[in-house]
Amino acid sequence: MTQSHTAIPVPPAPETIRWLETPEQLDQWLNSLPSGCPIALDTEFERVSTFYPIPGLVQLGGAGDFWLVEPNVAEASAQFRLMLSDGERPKLLYAMSEDLELFRHWLQVQPQGLLDLQIGAALAGAGFSVGYARLVETLFEETLDKSVTRSDWLSRPLSPEQERYAVDDIRYLEPLANWVVAKLKERNLEHALAEESRRFADEAAAPEDVNRHYLKLRGGWTLLPAQQAVLQRLAAWREQECRKVDRPRNRVLSDALLIAIAERNPDSLSDLSGIQGVPGGIVKRYGEHLLALIRAGKNAATADVEPIQRPLTRDQQALYKSVKKYFNKVAQEFDIPIEIMAPRKRIEKVIQDRSLQGQAFFEGWRATLLGSVVRDIEELVKS
Repeated sequence: MTQSHTAIPVPPAPETIRWLETPEQLDQWLNSLPSGCPIALDTEFERVSTFYPIPGLVQLGGAGDFWLVEPNVAEASAQFRLMLSDGERPKLLYAMSEDLELFRHWLQVQPQGLLDLQIGAALAGAGFSVGYARLVETLFEETLDKSVTRSDWLSRPLSPEQERYAVDDIRYLEPLANWVVAKLKERNLEHALAEESRRFADEAAAPEDVNRHYLKLRGGWTLLPAQQAVLQRLAAWREQECRKVDRPRNRVLSDALLIAIAERNPDSLSDLSGIQGVPGGIVKRYGEHLLALIRAGKNAATADVEPIQRPLTRDQQALYKSVKKYFNKVAQEFDIPIEIMAPRKRIEKVIQDRSLQGQAFFEGWRATLLGSVVRDIEELVKS
């Protein structure tokens, strides 16, 4: 990670923790912000035994102010929703994937104008997936108290330690953004942060077809086409059921059990019960429905079922290593983590398709950096 020799100044911790206690107060504060003023944004939530995250707290910072907001206040604020959707208002977050999921389910909002500073730090040379506390300590020479990270954010009142932690989670975001932007300008990558954050957010927000969820169960690639047709229906059912009852996937049926059921193709409740690991409660509650799904899968036209992507063959693995060398060369030259420059799944797709056509990471900011090796990679994959 790039080391700081002089601590970067940050806003001091507020003497008093302040709350925006009504939707009207939240609306008024948001309306008072100068045009284009970035907003530091974070959330705390619980997700231990539910499919969807439960909002526990919203933290907001802007123009030198830091506020805590109860979820019901944020939910009732028209300006809060408009702010999230405003592509012209920069929102500063750190490792934003779970925050985005919360906003999509809780408020049915797809935020715009997002800047994920964990991505920005990686592009700036700080390393891949660096934790917020570590980066704060490196850049600002301040140590964050993370003892309440996993505390109960739904109970009230919050402890003073929780409130301080929540404010610290946003207090460093604007100075961190300033550091990131300065570093990216030095690298001629000014637009990379916004571009990569937008790509990440758009991919996360893409509507998921439950009938394609089975393709994520990579361990199912060994199943026969007819068995994968069964797995497709089982995985779609589980996805819908988990959303309906708001329970994590593994609390209903794990990936491994779905694959085992599809492989065994039981045709009776006793056969289903005989599969090791299948809970009796699942058989009792869902058994008949699962058997109906299995029968439908058996009778399906397998030509309509996209096969689960198998792991790379030995020859493909060798090609993967050769291709990755070119990406590594560029990643090292520009001090950008290979995980950001060329994620493994994207390189694998190039290998499997034997083509660079339509590959997103040859566009935008990557296209400039990878221009010197594109022809070499094309020749490799087509040979």
